[in-house]
Amino acid sequence: MNTLRNKVQLIGHVGNAPEILTLESGKKLAKFSIATNESYKNAKGEKITDTQWHNVVAWGKTAELIENYVPKGKEVGVEGKLTSRSYEDKEGVKRYITEVVCNELLLLGK
Repeated sequence: MNTLRNKVQLIGHVGNAPEILTLESGKKLAKFSIATNESYKNAKGEKITDTQWHNVVAWGKTAELIENYVPKGKEVGVEGKLTSRSYEDKEGVKRYITEVVCNELLLLGK
């Protein structure tokens, strides 16, 4: 662990059809969310599944790949970095969001 860095690897299922935006420059942006599941047994021996949702954004060629090959429900592997940003909503309330900026995508499953 000589160099610690911001790196995230997730495997999950795409929640909704990815939103694809084409910017004025012609560069593409893909936005989607994936669900990861973790299962464990509680004190009573019951199986509990914990689902976490992760916002993902991808740019350029990765966004084009997502546009063409990633439908809702597709299992994917995502590698990237965590970023946080804030914005003001329509009511002027400051909101915060954390996203995974995807630099590698692996298509899994069927």
